[in-house]
Amino acid sequence: MVLPDYKNSIVNLMSSIQAAYGIKSRYSRLKQLDVKELSSKKNIVLMVFDGLGYDYVVKQGKGSIFEKYLKSKITSVFPSTTATAITSFYTGKPAQQHSITGWFMYAKEVGGIIANLPFMMRGGYPLKINPKKIFTEKPIFDKLKADSYVIMHEPITFSEYNNVNTGKAKKIPYNDISSFFSQTKKVILSSNRKKFIHAYWPFFDGFCHHYGKKSKKTYKHFLEMEKGLKKFISSIKGTNTEIIITADHGQIDVDKSKRLNLKDHPKLADTLTLPLSGEPRVVYCYVRSDKTKQFENYVKTRLKDMCEIHKSKELIEKNYYGLFKPSKKLYERIGDYVLIMKENYILLDFLIGEEREFLIGNHGGISEEEMYVPLIYITC
Repeated sequence: MVLPDYKNSIVNLMSSIQAAYGIKSRYSRLKQLDVKELSSKKNIVLMVFDGLGYDYVVKQGKGSIFEKYLKSKITSVFPSTTATAITSFYTGKPAQQHSITGWFMYAKEVGGIIANLPFMMRGGYPLKINPKKIFTEKPIFDKLKADSYVIMHEPITFSEYNNVNTGKAKKIPYNDISSFFSQTKKVILSSNRKKFIHAYWPFFDGFCHHYGKKSKKTYKHFLEMEKGLKKFISSIKGTNTEIIITADHGQIDVDKSKRLNLKDHPKLADTLTLPLSGEPRVVYCYVRSDKTKQFENYVKTRLKDMCEIHKSKELIEKNYYGLFKPSKKLYERIGDYVLIMKENYILLDFLIGEEREFLIGNHGGISEEEMYVPLIYITC
């Protein structure tokens, strides 16, 4: 098991980027990056390839341009999932401060479980609340002494989540892998002013989810990413640009035998006051006060080989979610207990109307595959 290292993580990467634009952060900078050199660049491009774990780059991606420029590995945050990690890229802080704790999260503000990124109630109902009530941490784009841009897939470019968390950054949509790179190039060449460009590609993660990270379809998509990256690098030579490539998390494939459904554990379900939240690999449980012993005994006996059980507050105290003073909202959003799944187990429940789908690729946990992401940088 690998815990996030908040001296060598994506949060520290963001501290280095902020430092290059004259902004201080409480979180230390990455030792691998020369901030003085970085600050001399006209353009810093942060490319985040969702789901592209360090292990994929060094194994399936061996010999690729991603491996050629690979410098080291850094950790994601906890939990190692898009909703939490992307918010860390946007704010420069982990969940300890921004308190976005997973795909599904209990929000006291609306009295139920929400899906953070699509910004809706669990079950698909629209959220009628100002998103600033949920996403309260100031985005780094509003602090940087540079022009800021976010390159996003068109359907999500102006989502409520992105509108709040990208702040004053100019949002640039794209439709496919070709326009992902061409739009980024267009911004680089648009002016001689200092620029920070955050370019996000979500589809590698989707291939891993649906086909597994070892599948031919996933590898074919990886090759398309590599082809586009090679062409992009060649096209911006001499622009005084630093490209930094990383990911929000890696992926782990889950066998059918390791997929646990809460409905098959009625005595466990009986102890809960709310549906499960968090992630299938890091599960937040809200437990009835009169059923605490039943909950603990069931997990420690029936599920002992499948997960670790932790009192949620203790994980905050052990710095799983980050360093320094935690947000008050964090305590509300991680339940009474956290189940961290072992090996490649997942635990899910399904509400009425939800599609009963078990994905092959999963993330959120603390395996090496999920937690380590690549640090790649290229000077152009």
